[in-house]
Amino acid sequence: MQTLFNNIKGDRLIWAIVALLAIVSFLPVYSAASNLAYKSVGGNTFTFFVKHLVHLGLGFGIMYGVHKIPYRYFKGLSLIMIPIVLVLLGITMLQGTTIEGASASRWIQIPIVGVSFQTSTLASVVLMIYVARYMSKIKDKDITFKSSILPLWVPVFMILALILPSNFSTTAIIFLMVLILVFLGGYPMRYIGIILGLGLIALVLFVMVAKLTTGPLSVKVETWENRIKNYSNNEDTEADYQIEKAKIAIASGDVFGVGPGKSIQKNFLPQSSSDFIFAIIIEEYGIVGGFFIMILYMWLLFRVVIVAQKADTIFGKLLVLGVGLPIVFQALINMAVAVELFPVTGQTLPLISSGGTSIWMTCLAIGIILSVSSKREEIKEQETMEDNPLEILSETI
Repeated sequence: MQTLFNNIKGDRLIWAIVALLAIVSFLPVYSAASNLAYKSVGGNTFTFFVKHLVHLGLGFGIMYGVHKIPYRYFKGLSLIMIPIVLVLLGITMLQGTTIEGASASRWIQIPIVGVSFQTSTLASVVLMIYVARYMSKIKDKDITFKSSILPLWVPVFMILALILPSNFSTTAIIFLMVLILVFLGGYPMRYIGIILGLGLIALVLFVMVAKLTTGPLSVKVETWENRIKNYSNNEDTEADYQIEKAKIAIASGDVFGVGPGKSIQKNFLPQSSSDFIFAIIIEEYGIVGGFFIMILYMWLLFRVVIVAQKADTIFGKLLVLGVGLPIVFQALINMAVAVELFPVTGQTLPLISSGGTSIWMTCLAIGIILSVSSKREEIKEQETMEDNPLEILSETI
């Protein structure tokens, strides 16, 4: 164990925050999964506890392995992975499977092991790395909109187009994160305005075409419209069932909560262990527990910015922000949905909600951040050794 800790590199506070979020997640997941347990495994909630433990174990394995890879290698890997991601998204669109009653095909089944995988989460991480690579490549160069269309925006819009039919919220988040990243990378604002306009036009055309059909796309667009209407309408309807149960859970929690495992609304709230786990956390641990979770994510954001600021290259800076900001942004959206500040989006709470793909891709992103951070540590160690030649002499002796 001591050898393992000695081999851990990168920002130690990020390691601590991630470990704390993972530890905190066990009791809420174990408690909230009782509803699913009675439906699927005869009430054995321990099955979901073990499943969550395995997911986190694999996630930390991914994070440990990735943080050992020099981050400069991710430049080339993103070029290789973009075509692979496009193929996976195409397969998902054609023959994806539904999980726990989800209305859209977002997952594919991995052969042999039989594990379901949500390809859009992998696509998000790969795309952000790809955009960071491109923006670092053109830094301090004169760039025209025409010259950036093929190498930058064609892959972005191809990936977004393949995700949009099944997952509007993920598409919107990725698009927004890409715009923020290119802005931070120095892409001209007038070009960003053009891309934003083109994106909105493409969305409107997609909605119009979908509404003219009678297939799954039409049903999906109708779901989006209903969610927005229900959010903007102050009247409670049957469609508001999820959010109403979430608000009851939050109101029941008060300041200190009803206690671990004593949630009532977990028995009535769909997706209580994933999309709405924040409501269960507040019901069981109160506003204090909710603020504690929020502070952890804000602390993570702070450390991500620090790592980005200290990165030794432009690519490192953009890479950290590209894969780090979406984690915190997704967490804020999940919490905002629970308190009805946002319409229902289906976004999980990173590292806390149950679900293998979300945990693994979050750990992949954090591993990349730690890789950048560890490179900075190596540079500092080299500078220290150069400033202290006696240390080098003593080591050789």
